[in-house]
Amino acid sequence: MMERALSLLPHGPEFRFLDRLTALEPGQSGRAEYKIRGDEPFLRGHFPGEPIFPGVLLVEAAAQLAGVVAQSDPAIPPFIGLKLAALRQVKILGAARPGETLELEARVTGRMGRLIQAEASARIARLIVLTAELTLAGSPQTADPS
Repeated sequence: MMERALSLLPHGPEFRFLDRLTALEPGQSGRAEYKIRGDEPFLRGHFPGEPIFPGVLLVEAAAQLAGVVAQSDPAIPPFIGLKLAALRQVKILGAARPGETLELEARVTGRMGRLIQAEASARIARLIVLTAELTLAGSPQTADPS
């Protein structure tokens, strides 16, 4: 299920911040985890000697899960090139460090045309480190003319 869900995202494996889905209600909500290994290249410079997972990547991880949830709706064909389009009410409330596991949650709250609205959060050991309202945008699949 995870590989199928991730295949619907435009990201390559080097830029995926979801290791496993722990729950999925297709098209509605989901939970996932990402273990911060410590060998990620960006941690060397963020910050030397005291690495923390960048807040912008907390947002990216949440957006990826929101995309997985939205793209898994069996009643709606997946969008092509789904991308993060807007952020609202983003609060970074803590830091994530190597060896810790991000627990992510996302819930689709609305759809309009090619836009998907979602609410997302991230926790470390049950403490909230991120809350955000996200908008994702993609292109509808077109019928094959052949």
